[in-house]
Order: sequence, then structure tokens, then C-alpha cells
Amino acid sequence: MVHVEYNGAVLGDSSKTAVLPDGTAEYDFITSFECSPDGPNSLDVLVQKPLLLTVLEVVPKEKKKPEKITPLGQAVVDLLPLLQGTTLRFTASTTTPCSLSGLEVTVSTKELLLSATQFSSGNLLSITLEAAYSVPEAFTTDAQQNYMACLQIPAAGEKELPLLFKNGILKADGEKEPLPRPKNWPLGSILAPRALNIPDSFIIGGRYEDEDGELTKSEDKEFRMQAESTKRIVWDTERRCFLDAAAVAVLQKRIAECRYWPVELCRMSMASAGKGKVTKIDKDKQIAFHGVAYVNMAHLLCPGVQQIRGAFRVFNYDDSEVFEKTKIQYSIFRDLRSQLSLVKEGLGNSPVSKAAPSKAPKEEKDSSATVRSREAHVTMGALEQCLSPQQYSEAGTFLVMEIKLDRPLVPKRLREELIRRVKELIPPHPALPPRMEGARKVVEDYHKRVTSVALAILREYHELFGKQQADQGVMDHETLEEQKRQLNYELNTSGKYFAFKEQLKYSVVKIVREKYLKTTAFETKEQLQAFLSELYVYLVDNMHIALNKLLSGEDVSPAPPSCATRKQLWLFAREAEANKDLKLASVFYQQVREPQFFPSWMDYGAFCLLYEDATKAQECFQQAVCLDPQHIQSLLLCGIAAVKLQHYEEAEIFFEDACCLEPTSIIAWTLSGINQASLVLKVFLHLPLEQEHLPLDQHSKERVKEIFFVEVREVSVSSPALSCWRVHGVPAPLTTTCAVLPQFVNKALAHELLLSLQEGPSYAYYMALAWSYMLQEDFPRCEECLSEAVRINPLNPNVWAQKGHLCYLQKDFVNAKECYERVISFVEDAEDMHFVYLRLGSIYLEEKEYGRAKNIYLLACDNSASCLTWLGVGIACYRLEEMLEAEDALSEANALNNTNAEVWGYLALICLQVSAQPLPP
Repeated sequence: MVHVEYNGAVLGDSSKTAVLPDGTAEYDFITSFECSPDGPNSLDVLVQKPLLLTVLEVVPKEKKKPEKITPLGQAVVDLLPLLQGTTLRFTASTTTPCSLSGLEVTVSTKELLLSATQFSSGNLLSITLEAAYSVPEAFTTDAQQNYMACLQIPAAGEKELPLLFKNGILKADGEKEPLPRPKNWPLGSILAPRALNIPDSFIIGGRYEDEDGELTKSEDKEFRMQAESTKRIVWDTERRCFLDAAAVAVLQKRIAECRYWPVELCRMSMASAGKGKVTKIDKDKQIAFHGVAYVNMAHLLCPGVQQIRGAFRVFNYDDSEVFEKTKIQYSIFRDLRSQLSLVKEGLGNSPVSKAAPSKAPKEEKDSSATVRSREAHVTMGALEQCLSPQQYSEAGTFLVMEIKLDRPLVPKRLREELIRRVKELIPPHPALPPRMEGARKVVEDYHKRVTSVALAILREYHELFGKQQADQGVMDHETLEEQKRQLNYELNTSGKYFAFKEQLKYSVVKIVREKYLKTTAFETKEQLQAFLSELYVYLVDNMHIALNKLLSGEDVSPAPPSCATRKQLWLFAREAEANKDLKLASVFYQQVREPQFFPSWMDYGAFCLLYEDATKAQECFQQAVCLDPQHIQSLLLCGIAAVKLQHYEEAEIFFEDACCLEPTSIIAWTLSGINQASLVLKVFLHLPLEQEHLPLDQHSKERVKEIFFVEVREVSVSSPALSCWRVHGVPAPLTTTCAVLPQFVNKALAHELLLSLQEGPSYAYYMALAWSYMLQEDFPRCEECLSEAVRINPLNPNVWAQKGHLCYLQKDFVNAKECYERVISFVEDAEDMHFVYLRLGSIYLEEKEYGRAKNIYLLACDNSASCLTWLGVGIACYRLEEMLEAEDALSEANALNNTNAEVWGYLALICLQVSAQPLPP
């Protein structure tokens, strides 16, 4: 037979059935229970308490002996799917040492528990309390002691829903808890302990660094690994709660108002109320080891976030501290103990009032024995309570728990929608024309070959008849024909005619392949003749074009373009930018820019953005996005340009697309946060004056943080693009890339300063701030930041390089020279050694130390050669009167950039010097 019960109530027993020969038994048993919002079996009970089925073996009664009933196994049925449909059919596996496999169960409802609208507008909240680690040494495995934890979930209206976790198991030192391991139902002891496991629900675990709580740093890893194998309290219990639309709104609002929620922990003595009665929490017992953990729920307001899992430190319960962090004025265990005792098996199906409860009146008269007993108990409880303060902090106790939602509170835009909106923001570009580079190139090559052959024939003509013939007027036709006959004879007999044909043959073949795209044989002779006729006409026409250019005196061979590579052109642009020659830098950036190479568009756009041409920068960045819509940097730069143009909503779309494409990008989240801070600036303008100008004491600094987070969260409740300054516990990063505007860097650094109030600003903070001031030409502040950076990290070559650049820009060449020489003496190179070499070499030239200047410029050529590095070598050699080496160096500079006037000037000086010297005997 099968015994069925739910929520502590017996629903009935099936009829006794004999087992068939095939090992099955047909029960055909039907029972029911009522599910109503106000009854004992509400939706909250339905989602977190299973239907319990017990298989019993009935031994027929013998003479003078009653029937013997033996439990064989138990099975549980999860009723959560009933929220989505009316019928639930499946096989419930039994937990038993016997060979029973399972029970075929069908659960149905007469009508929908929730309509489609109610279900879609609501949310399912699941809270799993895994364990408490590194607990105090005073904890013992006493049967009368119950380790409990509790937190309250906001419900609709002014109600709170307490979720109680009871019966924590205190385990001694030993092996870690296995992973994965099943989650348990919030039930008491049952016949088959394995039936407590929730089907298909496991604790997976994960890396500490990926958690959302505390103790996620690398230095905490060893402590946590050690704590997981020492004394601990294990629950592994999951509680569920269905939130309707009103409760979801309250939950969202409550998190926005206060991001820290308290989870209370205690050890409590339990008193049995007698046989057949529910175990209750004794209201007269003292609460021992009353602690609290603060769970940061703000992550649930991030777009698309459905889960929080991590470790949270446990502190001694202190009313003032709890109120300061959570705005809650009462304790669940201390002030709501009477309400908890009414909840059967610790199940929170009876919401209690949010307001502080009134204490139950004491009886006016007590017997003298009862009074003495209570006084003795209070004395012992007070003694235990005196031993417990600060023991959680001293032991380093922390809770590991998970809070999970079925759907995120703040929906995240789909990737497809973001792509569509990005395409809407970027105007459509015309389709690229078909590639004609190959055909154009072979035609130009054919023109060159025709010109070369024509010049060669002209030289042969001059050798036969002399150049003076061209100046003797117009020749008669007979003389011209005779000269033509002699020239043809000479070309054919000498073999030069066939040599000229071979020169043209290869270029004609390339025209056939590239221009006419013909690479296969012809099928018929007619097709071949038609093609040859067309090709002949085309070749003759282009031959006439080439000869007309030659005979008309046009420039047949223009000056060859620079042979510099894309990387060299980018280096030339940076050199011109460093020398404040922005016009020349723009020329180089445009030369390096290619239609199909998006990094070149990014470089040119970043240059335009830094020097106040945001519109052109936006066009460049949008072109880069068109070439690669999944490139993170291009999307971020589009957002930065939009912010520069004060198009904040467009910027939000670009930043959100980048965050969606790469959720682990800290820079993307930081820039998105800065953009959101600009949007909530108007909220800050309405704050009271005393909140806008706070003194810099510790309390005020904390208040500044609180105001900032509260305002951002309030805006984020209605905005899907949440300003996440800290993602997964990682602080906003310091970015020093030149593609980011100084305004963005300053805002990020301002928030970084708030996050590092205790430790103080870091070396990277001062370096980033110094770069920002240097770009704004605020040299005094830049010098202060660099001095602090040198104090923190004096062995870093980058800080000395930056200090040298500052002195160089201030015309303080003595100190600049000292800084640059210090940089060169380091074993590790600085990031911008190229400019260190260039500026140190120029200082040596200015001080007429030509030998040292030559060596420095040669180091620069070896590191990254450019026109300016070879020019420096050439100038130094010229001053050392090493004319041959100077000419070679200047030739190298001219090959890299043939438009540098200074290179041509020194080449002219070398020519004058060489021509002035007497010829050797």
C-alpha cells in the first residue's frame, strides 16, 4: 500500500494490493487537497514543499497477531510545475534499499493556479543556504541545540515573508563537502533521508573569483580552502517563494533603497511541546551566538542578472550597525520569535507585519518555583551570551548562500535588438564598388611597357638616322617610308623586334586574365576570333593613350609614393602628434587609413576625438563598426564619441551592446557607468546642499558612497542599462589608453578614489591622472601626480619616462635629460622608449654632444626606425663631419618619408661640403 501526506497532513492510504508476477502493483488510488491563498496550502507552500509518498509492506495477520506494516521506501513529488500547467505526469523514484524503481504519479488541478499573465508578471525566488564555515570553537554537537538562519523577503503591501533554515548539521574536521551535491527540501526528519534531495537540483560550486559576495580575492583563497575542511554547519537547503507582480515591484524598490539585506544566524535551544505537537522555539530561551551577514542584493538590479552566489562574512548582531546598513529596526529571532513559532516546521507561509511587533504580555502571577527556574535559566543564558560576542569575527565565520530568480528583475536587451539599434544609429553606406585594383594595375603596367618599348625604338631610330632629323622640318613621304623600312630591317635582323614583343607579351597576358577574366580555352574558333578582335582594339587604343602621353610631354613616371608600411605611417603620425604638428599627424593618419582595415579608422577617429573634432571621430568609429560589428573597442569608441556630442541615449546603446557582447569586459562596464552617471546628474542637483558639500571625515565619505549608489539604483529601476560600477566585485579600472577622453578618465578615477579611501590612491591612479593632466597641459598638477607615483614605485621606468616628458614640455632640459638617462639605465624598457630616445637625442644635439646623440638615435633606429630617427643620426654624423655615414642615414630617412624638408636641407649641405673639398690627386 501507499501512504500519501502533504504539509504534515495525511491525505489517505491506498488499498492493499498484491504484487503481480512481473513485479508491479496497481494501486488506482486518488486523493486531493485544497490549495488556496488563505489556507494552509498556499502557493508559497506549494512551491517549496513536496508531496510525500511512503510505500508500505503489509504482512497478513496471523493467529492472535495483528498485521505487520513495514515501510519499504519513500518518494517525493515536486509540485512546482503545477504553476505552469494543470497536469503533472511522471515517475517518482523511490528511495529504498529494495529493488523498487518508482511510482507512476499524476497530479492535476481543476483550474489554473495562475493565469498566463500572472505567471509571466510574477517571479520565482529560490534561496539556497549551503553552509557556515569557520564557525566558533564553542559550537558543539548537542541534540538540544539547533543552528538556524533566517531572512525576510518583502511581500506585497506592508508584509514580510520570513524564510527560516533550521536543523543545521554541525560537522567536525574532515573532507570537504562534495561537488556537485543535491539540494534538500526544507523538511524535518523522514524515514528515507535520501528523499530529502530535490530532484534535478544541485549545488554546483565554482571558482571563488567568479562569486558575487566577499572573500573573492586571491589572498582569501587559502583561508577559504582551509575553512571548508574544518568545523562547519551544513544546511544545503533550498527555499522557494513565488512573488506576484506587486511583490516583484516591492522587491525591486526595496533593493534600490537599500542594497544590504541581513541574514541572521544563531544557536537556539529547542523545547519539545509534547508528543504529537510541533516543535516550537521556546520564547523564554536566550538566543546564543546571534550573528548577522550582510548580503549585497544590488547585483540583482544589473540587466540580465538572475543569480547571486557567494560567501558573506558573519558579524556579531548589533542593533545600530544593522540599522545603519539595512534600515531594519528589529531582529527576526529576538523580536519575531512568537511569529516564527507559529510557522509549522519553520515554513514561512504566514506573512507577518513589517512594523516592529508588540511584545506578548507577561502573566501577572507566577508561582515561586516557576520564577526561580526562569531566573536560573536567564542567568545561564546571560553567561552564554557574554561568551559569544565577537566570536564570529574572531573565527572569521562566513555563510555561503545562493539567491536565484526565475527571471531577471531588470530585463537585458537581446543581442539581436542591440544590433538592430546600432545599425539604425549608423547611417547606411553605399555598397563598395567592385574591386578594380587588379585590372587597373595591369593596364598601367601595359602603358609602362608600351612607353618603354617606344623609348627603346626611338633610341634605335636616333642611332640610325641621328637626332638632328627631328629639327629639319617635315620629311617627305618617300624618305619616311625608307627610314621605316630600314628600321624594321635592323630590328628584325638584330632580334630586338622579338625582344620587344616578349616585353609586351606578359602584360597582354595579365590584361586577358585580370581585365577580361578569361582563363579557360575557347570552345569554337568564332569565339576565339571575336575575342582577339576585341582585345586587339583595346590594346591599340591603350597603346595610343600611352604614346600620346609620351609625345605630349606629360609626366609619364610620377614621383613614386612612400614605401613606408602601415605600421611606420602610424609611428610617423604619433611622432607628429607628440611634436604638436597636428596637421602633419592628420595627413599620416589619413594615409594609413584603408577602407577595409578597421584599426586604421579607430586610430584616426581617436586622434580626431582627442583634438575636438568629435563629428569626424564618430564617422570613423561608425565605419569601423560597419566593418566589424562585433569589435568591442569600436563599439566603445562610438559610445564615447556620442557622449562627447551629448547624445547620451545613443551612447547607452553602444555601451550596452559592448557589455552584452563581452560581459566580462570591465572597461565596457566602467564606461557604461560613467555614461549613466551623466544621466543621473540632474538627480544629484536636487540633493540638499548639506549633502552636496560634505566634510571629508570617515562618516561623510561613507555617506557619499551611499548617496551615489542609491541614486544610481533609483534610476536603474526604470532603466534596463544599469550603471554597474563594480561587476563581480571588481573595482572600476584605471584606463590610460589614448582613445579615452580625459573627462572619462577623471570620472573613473574619482570613483576609484572613493573605493580606495582606506588604502589610499595607487601608483596606477596617479599615472592615469598625470596622463590626463598632461593632455590638458595642466603641468603643475601633472608634476604633483608624478611625484606621488615616484614615491610609491620609484623603480618603474614608465613613471620616469612620463616625468622626463613633462620636463621636456616645460623646456626643463636638464631634468628631462636626467630622467631619460635613468629610464635607459633600467633593465626593463618603458612603454614609450621611442619618444625617450628621440627627445634625449634632441637634447644631446642641443648640448652639442654629437657622439652621444648619434648612439641614442641609432638605438632608436634599432628599436623602431622612422624618418626622424635616421634624421637624428644624419645630423649627428654631419656635425661629426662623417659625411659618408651622414649621407647614408639621410638617404634612409628620405626613403621612409620623402616630404621632410629638413632631410633635403641636410642632404643639400652634404652636397655643398663634398663639392667644396678638393679632388684627390
